[in-house]
Amino acid sequence: MKNERQICEHCKQNFEISEEELNLYKKVGIELPTLCFFCRIKLHLSFWMFGKFRKGKSDLSGESLITVLPASTRYPIYTLTEWHSDKWDAMGYGVDYDPNVPFFKQLQELQEKVPHPHQNGTKNTKCDWCDDVWNSKNCYLSRSMEECEDLFYSYRNVKVKNSIDATICFNCEKCYDCGDCHNSYKLFYSRHSRDCIESSFLYDCRNCQNCFMSWNLRNKSYCIENVQYTKEAYQEKLKSFQLNSYKSLQTFKKRFEELAQKEAVHRENFNFKAHNSNGNYLSDVKNCHNCNTINDSEDSYNCIRGMKHKSNIDANGCWYVELIGNCANCVNSYALKYSNWSSSRYSEYLDVCIECDYCFGCVGLKKKKYCILNKQYTKEEYEVLKDKIIEDMKKRGEYGKFLPYSMSAGPFNFSNGFFYFPETKKEGVLKLGGYWEDVDESHIEGMQTNELPDSIKDVPDTIITQALICPETGWRFNIAQNELSFYKANNIPPPRYHFDVRTKNQLKYLTVLQSYPYKCFYCKKDIMAYYPSEWGYEKIACEECYKQNIA
Repeated sequence: MKNERQICEHCKQNFEISEEELNLYKKVGIELPTLCFFCRIKLHLSFWMFGKFRKGKSDLSGESLITVLPASTRYPIYTLTEWHSDKWDAMGYGVDYDPNVPFFKQLQELQEKVPHPHQNGTKNTKCDWCDDVWNSKNCYLSRSMEECEDLFYSYRNVKVKNSIDATICFNCEKCYDCGDCHNSYKLFYSRHSRDCIESSFLYDCRNCQNCFMSWNLRNKSYCIENVQYTKEAYQEKLKSFQLNSYKSLQTFKKRFEELAQKEAVHRENFNFKAHNSNGNYLSDVKNCHNCNTINDSEDSYNCIRGMKHKSNIDANGCWYVELIGNCANCVNSYALKYSNWSSSRYSEYLDVCIECDYCFGCVGLKKKKYCILNKQYTKEEYEVLKDKIIEDMKKRGEYGKFLPYSMSAGPFNFSNGFFYFPETKKEGVLKLGGYWEDVDESHIEGMQTNELPDSIKDVPDTIITQALICPETGWRFNIAQNELSFYKANNIPPPRYHFDVRTKNQLKYLTVLQSYPYKCFYCKKDIMAYYPSEWGYEKIACEECYKQNIA
């Protein structure tokens, strides 16, 4: 078997499918892709709304709800509790297959009739103002998390507690404004650091305590800009920094970026315990290739944003899955193909289906077997009709493709895809059948954030009753009581920008999917690293030299 070359249907660029990929496509049992790796991810993530939190009402009961789905959503919205209840039955929307109409058109017509839940997740307590949250408690305006508690304005975290503005962090507590940090306590304004305590502005540090504005440190305490101080001298110097001042803080943030550009040594990737694997942000993986932000996984290709993968290919935003292909946002699934937001087995072309087996082209079903377009069949009838549909789809060039942009949940510029592909233009999305939303909130009244006191010490308790206006987007946001208490307890000036803008700024450093050619800072050999040239990083090292000089 040889490598196969293709031309992407969307971007028209050439791409190659390796022999190893071909073997896994065959094992999983899916058709070869007609889109390149990046266009596949872009399409998958367009179905995963980052959205903008808004209040709405259930189309079933009129009960109030909070969702990231747009007000102009194409289908009815029920509260999550209602959606899982027996107050309605998705089988009531079942239709017969029409061989004269493209299958995707029939599936989309069904999708637009079947109710969808207002948010995703299970086993949560007091997480109403959240989305895609699992087994968590007391979280607010946060997304994509598991086993988190008392988390504010955060994104894609696992086992993080009592923290604000945490992005893609694991096992952290009382942290603030951190990205890709692990096993840390009271860590502020930091990136790519592990096992650190009571420190601020750390870049790629490990096992550090009471350190400030430092990089590449290992097992250190009381360091400032990588210079060792005594405990007493460190504490005195820290007092002089006026970290309670927003203006002073901006100076330190600028210095932090300068040090990242000029002084920090950057490893070619941020993989950790990655055996025979390649990509970025891989942790505890084996035989995973061309993957990004994947944990505890093995034998998979072309997957991003997930964990507990086994023998999967083109599975993005998926957790606890095995032998699935060309799927987005699926969990607890086995042998699932071309599906979205589902947890099922031996099925194809599902949208928000739960615990289904042997279903094809269904929406909103729960614990069903042998269904097509939400209509029940016998096993024998199912097999015959499924084969007929696949035959028709192949003739029309549909079969093997993921759901089209027209079936995505909302505007692309409010999806997770926009974080990974911020250069995407409105015209391009609309041309592919997708959606876009231009939001104008200039009419909203509130306090401009430049009117806030510079020091947290001068911020009155009444600020929690004041609407604030983000200077970048014009969106309104508030400071909650628990949030203000956190800021005052930790001497942090309140933010000036909307929390979604803050998350977007953090994600800029954590969503790079493409590697770029560099020469190792030490040995000068050619390497591929995940840093766009516009970041201006000057010291990038191959894995071997990084381990010798830093780790």
